[in-house]
Amino acid sequence: MRAAVIQFPGSNCDRDMAVALDKVSGNNKQTQMIWHKESGLPHGLDIIAIPGGFSFGDYLRCGAIAARSPIMNAVVDFAKKGGYVLGVCNGFQVLTESGLLPGTLMRNSDLKFICKNIKLRVETTSSHFTSAYTNGEIINVPIAHHDGNYNADQHTLDILNNDDRIAFRYINNPNGSMNDIAGILSENRRVLGMMPHPERLNDPLLGGIDGNRLFESMATTLVSA
Repeated sequence: MRAAVIQFPGSNCDRDMAVALDKVSGNNKQTQMIWHKESGLPHGLDIIAIPGGFSFGDYLRCGAIAARSPIMNAVVDFAKKGGYVLGVCNGFQVLTESGLLPGTLMRNSDLKFICKNIKLRVETTSSHFTSAYTNGEIINVPIAHHDGNYNADQHTLDILNNDDRIAFRYINNPNGSMNDIAGILSENRRVLGMMPHPERLNDPLLGGIDGNRLFESMATTLVSA
């Protein structure tokens, strides 16, 4: 699996993401790191990951400036041509700001930064990101965000629900997200945005491996495809 991680000023989960991708791809630290000022992507990529952090200090709106970085034109084009894109935490915010996913991430309902392990329910296994889980499975994944409150209009929420595009829901909603949404898929199911951090729980030494199965899903299904 050939992967790349986009780096912005303020990204702080880029190395964690690369380690998680390398672990399942067998590339021996071959995940490529791409600076946001680049205008093009390497050829032959299977997936692009946009990591967590505080891109550009979260000025304006979280992810708003990053979504207008030069590299994002190439990422949007990659996705529109059928490429796979994963956005985690700030990466999810960048994906909504760039129009690759619907809705927006707003300030947490209690107006506080939240950093803790939470429980998620896997809502669908019909994607290359979630196929290693089982429907309805409860998993543990860390969160660390101040603006993780997912909001969308009712029409968008209906589409996400009816089209089986909600990947994960919170068990005990920590941030006020509508419909307990923790992660969603694009219309073609090749773009996933989620607020929890699977890359932070992908090894027993980190406290668990529930997050690693997301990366195993990608490695297994993308290679076979």
